[in-house]
This record gives sequence, structure tokens and C-alpha cells, in this order.
Amino acid sequence: MSNRILDAKIPGGPLADKWDTHMMENPLVAPGGNRRKKTIIVVGTGLAGGGAAATLGELGYNVLNFCIQDTPRRAHSVAAQGGINAAKNYQSDGDSVYRLFYDTIKGGDYRSREANVYRLAQLSAGIIDQSVAMGVPFAREYGGTLANRSFGGVQVSRTFYARGQTGQQLLLGVYSALVRQMEAGTVHMFPRHEMLDLVVVDGKARGIVARELLTGKIKRFCADAVVLATGGYSPVFYLSTNAVNSNATAAWRAHRRGALFSNPCYTQIHPTAVPQMGDYQSKLTLMSESLRNDGRVWVPKAPGDKRRPNDIPENERDYYLERRYPAFGNLVPRDIAARAAKVECDQGKSAYYSDQSVYLDFSEAIGRLGKDVVADRYGNLFDMYHEIIGDSPYETPMMIYPAPHYTMGGLWVDYNLQSTIEGLFVAGEANFSDHGANRLGASALMQGLADGYFVVPRVVANYLANAELKDTNEEAGEFKAVENDVREHTQRLLNIKGERTVRDIHWELGRTMWDKVGMAREGKGLQEAIAKIGKLREEFWQNLKVTGTDADLNKQLEQANRLGDYLELGELMARDALMREESCGGHFRNEHQTEEGEARRDDENFMFVSAWEYTGENKEPALHKEDLEYKDIEVKTRSYK
Repeated sequence: MSNRILDAKIPGGPLADKWDTHMMENPLVAPGGNRRKKTIIVVGTGLAGGGAAATLGELGYNVLNFCIQDTPRRAHSVAAQGGINAAKNYQSDGDSVYRLFYDTIKGGDYRSREANVYRLAQLSAGIIDQSVAMGVPFAREYGGTLANRSFGGVQVSRTFYARGQTGQQLLLGVYSALVRQMEAGTVHMFPRHEMLDLVVVDGKARGIVARELLTGKIKRFCADAVVLATGGYSPVFYLSTNAVNSNATAAWRAHRRGALFSNPCYTQIHPTAVPQMGDYQSKLTLMSESLRNDGRVWVPKAPGDKRRPNDIPENERDYYLERRYPAFGNLVPRDIAARAAKVECDQGKSAYYSDQSVYLDFSEAIGRLGKDVVADRYGNLFDMYHEIIGDSPYETPMMIYPAPHYTMGGLWVDYNLQSTIEGLFVAGEANFSDHGANRLGASALMQGLADGYFVVPRVVANYLANAELKDTNEEAGEFKAVENDVREHTQRLLNIKGERTVRDIHWELGRTMWDKVGMAREGKGLQEAIAKIGKLREEFWQNLKVTGTDADLNKQLEQANRLGDYLELGELMARDALMREESCGGHFRNEHQTEEGEARRDDENFMFVSAWEYTGENKEPALHKEDLEYKDIEVKTRSYK
């Protein structure tokens, strides 16, 4: 372990004043010619990346925006379903900025940074105002006011939504802003370009090397600052709710160049996904947490009862979340709901379809509200489920089971969202800063837009106003050297010429991660995972089979490149989980639980952010720590009973 000191650069003064004071005390870049001279690379076009690129373009900077999809509209933010949180208190049920801050800190099991979370809560109301002004069609009450619903881990209604497609509608709003700036010439879009490495000049991020996916052409891009907004890393599990193209390569390559990686073991297993149907699947399908507003989770009381759900009478059903957590019932946080489902299934109590499924039942809500009301709230989700399973949730309870979803870990950033590489900013799910050990539902969209619309444009301006940048361009030696590294890495993959496919090795990695580094972990299993992944990495570099060339569209090559990074990241996740001898949020160690089976934190020894340094291929990483201090909130045992 190293003694490197991590300075989060948290402003002084009262918590509620930190962000406003910080903005006033830091310099700006003057509009007009000064901003036009500054080039900023933004990698990613989701809510964080697209929001940042559009806003920076609106401010007058020269923005280069990259995405791996054919259009920014396919960024994975489009898949978010249930809603976005904001402390508007439209329901007059006691909500406030402080309560949103408190719920987020508590939901993250007291493992997130106070100042960042409070800023997020502060900015939440402005996100809704901006989105409405851009035409996002949030659900409304009969009188025209914006509607809210509840999500897990809170006792107020603060979640704004557009049926079960909130992410899509918010992303269309971002896209409209992006197109406006593309037409104005301030944002230059590079679709189907994948960032493969970061260029660092004099210790500062100055550009990227990317591959044009249709042609295989390797390109260099120079800038004054780089913003990464490339999402999380749950596809390391192979089966996850993320799109197959979602990947961690951009962040991981930045990590290899010197950006520390924080809290990699903090991964969220979402409690409501369609159960796995077979080994042929490439991903899992999310069913929004919003369904737990009106759906009741249950299993048969008798282990091994495989009758169809409608054949099981009420007195033979166990509504286990309502039984175990009466204060919150079905709206407990995701980590608690997911582990509770696993506990029931491990005892042999499950839905008829498989030993890894439970029921989500809407019969009570339909009887109370009527089918039309339920359909208005969740109709598109019910349609998705019907297409996959063949049962209608209006008539038969859904079957659900936890699935890898969101990742709370990511590149370490300070209060300014700057990584340990100067000039490299990290936004949205790609950084670690806001959610601690567990993310509350509907907070991902909130963080993405807060970072994109409000935080990144301000902190990047502060950096550019102060930065002393060496003159450089794409022809500089540092850019050529990084391009050579990318080409050598690509050829190394193509030259293996083994027998095992990318899918085969990734599947084995995913099963190892799920079994040993999934919902419940223990020291022995984590050590086994580290050893297994090490052997699998050797197998990858000795026996991988990649057909085709690097001179055109080659999906196998793309996936092989990403899998190499997953093999390194998966091992780091297991190391981080092994180091953290406690249970907190989504990180549950079997050795550290209460008599009632709840997580047992160790605040005396583990109230810190882990930040891992890459030390070289096949070398153990170095651990650094950022101690967490809670001055404005009482740290206590998290309870939802």
C-alpha cells in the first residue's frame, strides 16, 4: 500500500454554500475568441457526455464529441426506465435539498463524499426546469402539474418520470441540444469512433487515440482538456442489464495512463430484472424499480412449491420484503431487495420457472386503481415483459430476479470531477463520487445531467483559465507513441490465433464474477476468483481466436479489445472486495453480517475511498486512500425496518 495523499479539493465554508462560493471564487474563460481557441474532447453522448458537450458548445468552446454508436441517441442512457430524482417537494410531503442529500448518503451506506452529494441535491431542481424547457414530456397530474412517484430507500415522492422510458425522453432532450450546437459548428460529432487510449503531455491530458469502427482507421485527436463520460462496467459480468456495446475501455485505458480507479467492488445488483432464460443470452432485461411502487414481491411459503402463481392462495404466500422491512416494505433500497431475493431463493422458495426467480404481483394495485391506471404508469414495461416471457402481468404475476446493473465505482475524481491526471475530467457513472456503496433508484439520471449540464462546464472553465499548457498537436511525439501502443496492442490480439472465442472466455469470466464477486462474497471465494481470472487472462493471451483484420468493421476485434480490459478490471474488483473486510451497500461479505443477515459496516477501519494505482501488466496494483469525513450528517447503522 502507498502513502499517496489524495486531495479532494473540497471548498471551505458551510456545506450549503460550498458550490456557490466555489463558482464565484474560481476564474472563467471570457466568451468570444478566448473560448473558441479552446478545444475540449468529450467521450460519450449519454446524459453526462451529451449534456456536457452541448453546454460547452453553447458556451462557445470548440468541442469534439465521440460515441461508439451510429448516433448519439443510442447512448445507454436511453435504456433508463423509472425516473429522475429532484428535491422539488411538489407533493408537500416533507422533501427538501437536505433530505435528498441525507437519503443519498444513507442509501450509499455512508461511503460517499459529503460535499459532492450535497451539490448533486442542490442541482437537482434545476435539472427538471431545464428538461421541461427542452420539451421533455414528464408525466403530469390531472391539473397539469408534474407528477412524482416514490423509489426505493426514501419516504417521499421525488421521482419525475415519463412512463417507463424516462431515460429515452431525457436523452432526446440532450440530443436536440447537441444537434443545435452541431448545426452552429461548435460541436463536431464523431459517431462510430471508439477511444482506445489517452494522450498525456507534461502530465496533462491532451488528447485521445480512437479507432473508426467502420474502417478500422486509427486517428489522433488533440485538445486542451478531455472529459470522459463513458458509463459503467457491469458487462464485466457478461450478463447484465447494460447494452452489449457498453464497456469500460476508455476509463480503463485512462487508468493505465495514471488515473486512479476507486471502489471497483461497489457494483449494484438490480433487484428487478427478467430472470435468465438460458446460456444463449447476451444480456438481461431490466424491469424498472418504479414497478415496486404498486407491485408486491413474494415467494411461496413452502420450499419447492412449483405451482403457477395464480394457483397459490394468499395464505401460502410470503411477502418477505413487507415482513422484514415494514417501514419501507417493497420500497427498500436496491441492494437490500436484491439480497433478500437471493436469501429466499437459496432456501428453495422461488417462482415456478426457475430456482432464481421471485414474483412481482400487481393484482392488488389493479383491483385498487383499475387496469387503465396501472397501464398508464407501466404499460410499456408490461409489454416488454409479455414479449419475453409470454405471460401478461395484468393477469399473472411477473417473475423477476436480481441482475448486474449500475457500478458505483469508477475513476477517482476530486470535487471538480478532475482525475489524478490533470485535465482529465470524469462525469456520470464513469466516476465514483456520488453514490458510495449503493445507488438509490432514479439517481443515475440525476447525476448524469447534473454533471453534464452544470458541473463539467464550470470546472473545465476553471481549469482552462488557470492551466499552463504546452503547445502540441496530433503530430507530436507523445501522440505518435500512443498510436503505436494502440497498433501494437491490436496486432497482438490478431496474432494469437488460438481456439477460444471472445464470447467463450467472456462467459467464463462473467460466471466467475457472478459466483464469487456477485451479491454475496467471502474471502475464500474472492481469492479463488483472483486466481481463476489470472489463469483466464493467460488463456486469453495464448488461445484467443479473432478472425478478420483491423482494416475494416470487425466486431470480434472490438469485443476482444474490451475483454482484455475486463479481465484486468475483474481482478481489481475482486482485490478491492477482498481488501474491504466489512459489508456495506452492494458489497456484502458473508463474514461480516448481523444475526439478522444485514450488512455490518466497519467505520473505524474502512471509512475511506479506495483508489487503486496501475503499476504495470501482471503486477499487483497499489492502494491509496481518501478518508471520508462526515461533518453535517450523523453516521449510524442503516435501517429500513
